[in-house]
Amino acid sequence: MRRIAIVVGAVSFTVMAGGGTALAEPSLHPSERISASPVSAENPSPERPLVAVAHRGASGHAPENTLAAIEAAGRLGAETVEVDVQLTSDGEPVLMHDTSLERTTDIEEVHPDLDSYDVGDLTLEQIEQVEAGSWFDPVFEGEPVPTLSDALDTLESLDLNLFLEVKDPETHPGIEETLAEELSSRDHWMEQNPAWEPRRLVVESFDWDSMEESKDLMPSVSHGLLGEVPEDELGDYEWSHMVNPNHEGLTSDYVEAVHEAGYEIMPYTINDQDRMVELLELGVDGFVTDYPDVGQEAIAEFEGAAHQADAQDGDPADELEAEPAAD
Repeated sequence: MRRIAIVVGAVSFTVMAGGGTALAEPSLHPSERISASPVSAENPSPERPLVAVAHRGASGHAPENTLAAIEAAGRLGAETVEVDVQLTSDGEPVLMHDTSLERTTDIEEVHPDLDSYDVGDLTLEQIEQVEAGSWFDPVFEGEPVPTLSDALDTLESLDLNLFLEVKDPETHPGIEETLAEELSSRDHWMEQNPAWEPRRLVVESFDWDSMEESKDLMPSVSHGLLGEVPEDELGDYEWSHMVNPNHEGLTSDYVEAVHEAGYEIMPYTINDQDRMVELLELGVDGFVTDYPDVGQEAIAEFEGAAHQADAQDGDPADELEAEPAAD
């Protein structure tokens, strides 16, 4: 059986009628921040499913980091979507992977006289004047660069979970608090899914210091570390829930070390189905892909093979249960 390890955060909650829980809303001020004391623990609910995370939306089928890509992920049956977020010069969070808008929008045509096309040098009004779809396919002409608010609305309406990657936090001072304010104002994103479902929200970045600050602001929210954390440093990030490295060169020993340290592991970005199955055989908890439909096929293939192997091996306990009692 696949074993998953997680980090459990100790956060305040109140018991509601009907047995549900309401997580404490994260504080946004240092003097009021909730103390979280995570401990490593084996997942008591091994039912948490394998997940094919839709990279920048279903970016193999629609322009990345757009509402069209999120909607495509939903149509293709994805459960979780990953998008990238940055701040405009006037502090508005928008979806964009690259530092500059040049690759994925028509900004050079719309604003030919600007000195910089970087997200952080543009106002939201300037970004709202460009379109971000026709570079991918003319059918998507007119697709806007979405705000995080628009993306959250769309994800919630489609009942999709979210991996939110914070891009280059050092170039966007205060982004951690801005995101905490946006997310904590929405009850939906502050509620955790049960352990047998994918995580509702994971905030992640290659900047691990930024993620520690974000976790301090939002202790009830799962956080992830992008990149490969050295094995001898895995114990330094107990506040985190995931270590999500590049899939290239990933070994079963590293996956095991990550699990033993109390983290889940979902490598990026894999588009070949055979490679997806290879990674699942290494023991990963899921992966990130531009093609969530192919990812789900790989998971079905892997789980089908595992089920067949279990059936061939047989379960002595099942055999004993099936035998009639002796007179």
